[in-house]
This record gives sequence, C-alpha cells and structure tokens, in this order.
Amino acid sequence: MHYEPVKKKLGKFFGSSVFMRKVFYRLLNILLLRAWYIHKELNCFRKKHKNRGNISVLDAGSGFGQYSYYLAKKNPQWNIDSVDIKTGEINDCKIFFKKTGLKNVIPIAADLTSYSNNSKYDLVLSIDVMEHIENDKLVFHNFYNSMKENGMLLISTPSVLVDSGATGKNRGSFTEEHVRDGYSKENIASKLKEAGFNDIDTYYTYGKYGNIAWRLSIKYPLLLGKNKWMLPLLFFYYIIVMPFCLLLNFADTKINNKKGTGLIVKAYK
Repeated sequence: MHYEPVKKKLGKFFGSSVFMRKVFYRLLNILLLRAWYIHKELNCFRKKHKNRGNISVLDAGSGFGQYSYYLAKKNPQWNIDSVDIKTGEINDCKIFFKKTGLKNVIPIAADLTSYSNNSKYDLVLSIDVMEHIENDKLVFHNFYNSMKENGMLLISTPSVLVDSGATGKNRGSFTEEHVRDGYSKENIASKLKEAGFNDIDTYYTYGKYGNIAWRLSIKYPLLLGKNKWMLPLLFFYYIIVMPFCLLLNFADTKINNKKGTGLIVKAYK
C-alpha cells in the first residue's frame, strides 16, 4: 500500500486553513505512537537545556511540519530550520507559519544527501525519514557535520522486526516508498559511529501493545478507507477503538520493550 497518495489527500484536506492544520497536528500527535516518544525525548532535551535561551534545531525531513510547529510553540526562543525535499510541503509550511506569526521556523526545500550547515545545530530531528533514503551513510555524515559539539541527533525509524514491504517476500505489501524495511540496533549504531558519533543509545518502540494500537488506529482504517463507501463508518469506528488505542500507546511508552517494530535512536557529537 502507498502512503504518499494518502498523505497528499490528508495534506490537501487539512491544509485548507490554519485552524484545520492545527487540528491535523493534534490528531497526528494523538494517533501516532512515535509522536508520544518524540515528545517525551524533546521534553527531556528541553529540561536539560532549560537555562539556555538560543537553541538551533534542524527538523530533517519535516514533512507536514508537525514537529517544527511543536518545537516553535513550546520554545519561542529556539530557531528551527524545517527542511524537506518536497517543495509542495515546504511551500505549505511557509504559508502556515507566516499566518500563525511564528517567526522562529524557516522552511527550506533541500535534499538531505546534500544539505549540510557546518556546526550550526544543537538538535537534529529525523522522524521516520531514513527508511526512505538509500544513501543513509551520507546523510548521517551531513547530520554530524551540521551539529555543534555535544549536540544531539534524535531518530525515529522502523526496526528490522517489521516487514514494510520494501524487501523480502512481502515486497509491495504495505509501504513501497521505503528503500529498506528498517534498521537493527547494531546496524544503525555502526553507521552512526562511522559518521563520527560516539555516544549512541537505542531502544525499541511499537512493542506488543503499540503494534496492536497501530493496527487498530492506522493500518486497518487506511485499508478500509480505500473503499470510499466505507469512509462514513470510520468516524464510528474511531469512537469505539480510540480509547483502547490510547491505553495501548500509554502502556507501550511505560514498559521496556524487548523487541518492537520501531526504534528510537539518540546519538551525540
């Protein structure tokens, strides 16, 4: 199944106004378990640097601008470069941030394989991006070169424990946009060390609870939504399943997942 056509439809629908885009961000923050983990890590980073006023951030592969908006609202004194290869989404973000009056976000259309900004950033975000990029080693090198000393790289990506359909027997089964199914802890740590990072922490997300929540809240609705006659039923579907999904997401963030279909990676320069 292709995500891109779905994302374009969602972007067009929710991008019709500032209010609708903010609603969209809130829905993504609730539905996507990875957002729960990212917010948790960002809150820890913010507490660690609470006495520093000027923090420079790279949102690498910013997409709809969900995390750029989150950081800009929470930290008005921070400066965020919101970078994505898709000019359409960057143009939408420019309009949105201008209308909201948030001047600490700069949307930039650029390719992460060539984007580098020497020793500029205290924090680099890469949220579900690296599974789409073939030359990941080059991007990791660019991240390292773009970071200040003691800066943090925060990555969310699928683990090898999920078959996204990028390779293997289930190729084409769900997300053909991926160039790899995911990373093992050892594989991504090795590539980051090669890029220059020396302090690396990885842990699993989307364990047994989170994976059930993802199927109920994302996968099955997307499959149902392929039939336009089923779309009206999705409203009632979510009313029934969402309380369970939220409980499952909460449980996933509170336990130490021995395995999972997602990875959170923190690496320091």
